[in-house]
Amino acid sequence: MTEQHEFDKDYWERHWHQAHHDRPGAMSTSPAHPYLAREIGALAPGSALDAGCGAGAEAISLAAHGWQVTAVDIAPVALARAAERAAESGVSERVRWVEADLTTWAPETRFDLVTTHYAHPAMPQLAFYDRVAGWVAPGGTLLIVGHLHTAEATAAGHGHGHGHGHHPPEEASVTLADITAGLDSSTWEIITAEEQRRTMPGREVPLHDVVVRATRRR
Repeated sequence: MTEQHEFDKDYWERHWHQAHHDRPGAMSTSPAHPYLAREIGALAPGSALDAGCGAGAEAISLAAHGWQVTAVDIAPVALARAAERAAESGVSERVRWVEADLTTWAPETRFDLVTTHYAHPAMPQLAFYDRVAGWVAPGGTLLIVGHLHTAEATAAGHGHGHGHGHHPPEEASVTLADITAGLDSSTWEIITAEEQRRTMPGREVPLHDVVVRATRRR
């Protein structure tokens, strides 16, 4: 029988507790995804939203590079560790941590950068990307990093997040074509659209990623 994944608050609390149990210290040491620095390194820092921030690696990296970050996640255990990491990194004043369900929460303003890395809320994945895209200010940037849906990845399985040992279910993966099809050319200029296969130290199974960066037209 296929396991059902609700991606609700209980699911993510269990996920982060299990991640901590399986890999003690991983929530404290996992680095930001490599695509973040590559894709936003040339942008002038401004306001940023990290949608589904988890243990905070990307939000903290953004704050360290001068961004004013709103970091949102549904799991209190992840946010608590993220706040500790921010304090240890000296960037607490540049990050606002928000416990919220991204299927119902909405910001009061739009952002110069909206980014999401492997986040899966309790709604269809592509609908989630469309929802967060609406929070990008004119002239701002949308950066999506997701699990790439391929026959190879489906057959082999690959790690969730920063190597927590969780195999993401099919409903949490997407194709590059599906994401780019949702970004209307009258509203978005697509800067990066690629599929990546990468390895991580200590992992035998490669990660299959989809990376999309787009600029909202003024």
